Amino acid sequence: MQLPIKRTLDRLPGGMMIVPLALGCLITTIAPGAPKFFGSFTGALFTGALPIIAVGFVCMGATISIETTPELVKKGGALLLTKVLCGMLVGVVLGRLLGEQPVTSGFFAGLSTLAVVAAINDTNGGLYMTLMAQFGKSRDAGAYSIMSIESGPFLTMLTLGVAGLSAFPWPTLLGAILPLAVGMVLGNLDRELREFLSRAVPVVIPFFAFGLGATIDAGSVWHSGLLGLGLGLAVVAVSGVMLFLADRITGGNGTAGLAAASTAGNAAAVPALVAAANPVYTEAARSATVLVSASVMVTAIMVPFVTVWWARRVSRRAAAET
Repeated sequence: MQLPIKRTLDRLPGGMMIVPLALGCLITTIAPGAPKFFGSFTGALFTGALPIIAVGFVCMGATISIETTPELVKKGGALLLTKVLCGMLVGVVLGRLLGEQPVTSGFFAGLSTLAVVAAINDTNGGLYMTLMAQFGKSRDAGAYSIMSIESGPFLTMLTLGVAGLSAFPWPTLLGAILPLAVGMVLGNLDRELREFLSRAVPVVIPFFAFGLGATIDAGSVWHSGLLGLGLGLAVVAVSGVMLFLADRITGGNGTAGLAAASTAGNAAAVPALVAAANPVYTEAARSATVLVSASVMVTAIMVPFVTVWWARRVSRRAAAET
């Protein structure tokens, strides 16, 4: 008997990330002593998310090609820069209001600068490419080869430092981007190696997601419901407007910008990586992982609706003018 497990996960927004993360959270909540009881490799699955994430970033880096045309650099660079500036702007504002720690009470309990910046900084590449394949141009789809540099905690660490919060020493910043850089070098030196490593990217996602979920308190998941929804909507609204304008300025019609206003599934790993690099963010990372995961799901649902609506509007306008 065959069960359509993978097919079902693929149908869910961010399913390969969200479902294993929820499973890890559930098991830890029901049986918190399980990792220590089993130990060995089973225990390592509950506690070894960071090494798996590092491997994932090497493989992800291998997919980034530097053999891009100036047009792709222009489009991808504009969207990438806009994402970074958007994160920095929000980081500066929230940094002044919240600092490094999360809100401790009320409706916004658990919200932190770390959560918002991590949710904004990284685009859902699969979603972007899918939308551009249907409603964009080849240069728009190819722009993600530049935008994929967002992946990992480096830009979030940099943003938090620029926002005036607890900064990271340069070796830590270098260490955050080094796995991705090594992967880029290997992938561009050998196309066969790029193909070999790229196949591992989707494979490692559920494993590090499970490990991250094992560090989350189920109570925080329950309390983050409406707040996570609000964060996802805010990411679409705030970054969507800025990315839309950036796309128009670089000669596009705004569709690519709207398609990039999402949160990547691997962004849920960023808070834990930031906390591992600087313990000041440990408290914020717990709730931030849950909130960013919620943003992944919300933006994966909202961005296609917004993008399709605008693309059809542009198409109708073009047809009317002819």
